[in-house]
This record gives sequence, C-alpha cells and structure tokens, in this order.
Amino acid sequence: MNKKTIAIVAAGVVIALAITAFTLLNNSLGNNVEIESVIPTQDTASNGTNTANTEAAPAGTAVTAEQLNGAWSIADTSKVYWSVTTSQETVNFVDPSVTGTWNVNLDDASAMTGEGTVEMSALDSGNGQRDEHVKGEDFLSAAEFPQSTFEVESFSELPAEWTEGTAVPVQLTGTMTVKGIEKEVTFDSQAVYSGGQLMLSGTTTVTFADFGLTNPHSIVLDTENELEVRLELVLSK
Repeated sequence: MNKKTIAIVAAGVVIALAITAFTLLNNSLGNNVEIESVIPTQDTASNGTNTANTEAAPAGTAVTAEQLNGAWSIADTSKVYWSVTTSQETVNFVDPSVTGTWNVNLDDASAMTGEGTVEMSALDSGNGQRDEHVKGEDFLSAAEFPQSTFEVESFSELPAEWTEGTAVPVQLTGTMTVKGIEKEVTFDSQAVYSGGQLMLSGTTTVTFADFGLTNPHSIVLDTENELEVRLELVLSK
C-alpha cells in the first residue's frame, strides 16, 4: 500500500470517527424536560389558586394544626427531577413514578417520619436512546436496582402557625439509596398548605461517585461531577 493510499484510508478513518463522535454527541444533547414546581408563584397564591388544587382558600387564611398533623401520602402528580450539567447544557430527567408518606407533627419534629420510593424504569429525559443508556448497566442498572429511595431521619422545626398558600422553610435530612448504595443528604425545601393538600419542593446535590458511578465524558462532551436532585411533591391525606 503506497503513501497516497494510506493517506486516503487515514482520512476516511478520521472522517468516520468524526461522524461517529458527532452522532453520539447529537444523540446525547438536547434538554427536553422543563422542571415544574408544585409551589405556586406569588401571583398565583395571592388569588387563592395553585397548580395542584384550584379550590384553595384565600391566601393568608389561618391553617390549623388539625389540618396539618397526621399521615400524608405522595400523590400521583408528584415528580422527582435529576439534573446533569454538561459542557453544552443542563439536561433534566424526570421521574413521575413516586410513592411515599410524610407523617406531620407540628408539636414534635422528632416524631415526624417520611420516606419515598422512585421507580427508576420511569426515568425520562425525552430521548429514548439516552434514557436506555442511563438506565443500563453502564450507569444505573435499573433492571438490577429498580428502585431508588429516600428515608428521612430528621426534620427541621416547623412553625406552629401556618397560613394558606404561604411557603414554610423545612430541611429534610436522611438516607438516599441509589443502585443499592446509601448516601446521607439534606434537602433544602419549602412546604405549602393549599386547598387541602401539602406541596413540598426541595433540592439537594450529590455526585456520581456517591453512588459508585463514573462521571460520563467523551472526546466531545464533558459532564460535571455534581447532580441536582429535586423533589416536587404533592401530598394528600
């Protein structure tokens, strides 16, 4: 094989690699999921409506302890989001398959309990090829570890007096389990009572390494090591 032939073959290999890299990049790019908060905006709260229930009392109405205390269950309108930031953009994954409970006790925060379970097979970024790769053996191994969980070990103190539609800060500290690996995390959150429902919106940050995962990267795409996990929960008695 002469030098000219070798050069042509080499050029063809480079072009093929470039096309492959572009295809992989193109398939992994694109944020198709917008994060939707369950906490009503100020304008929405002021007229007594919210995204979860349009029959809320006027904002500012006092909420009794009897209304708040007790066992609450995560409704099927709840979602958990995972956000990954790459060198190109932030990609959101949403999981609408969330179940769990929150036992509220305004008199004793230490008596409160909470837990949630997410079905990892429902994880969705709006890109089927990317989703199957993320849920596959290289990353989440969803077939072997179908559920991720969060069990609350402590809540911050909640105020004794609430008002309809007004956000209350609350921290949830507990154990998140992903791919069978446990990690203590704290969700900085806000809770709102409106229309007979509790809405909880909270975020925490973890890393790929926390759960034994390798930070994904390629010759055309870098990914930050940190991921944001966001709870957007609606709870009903």
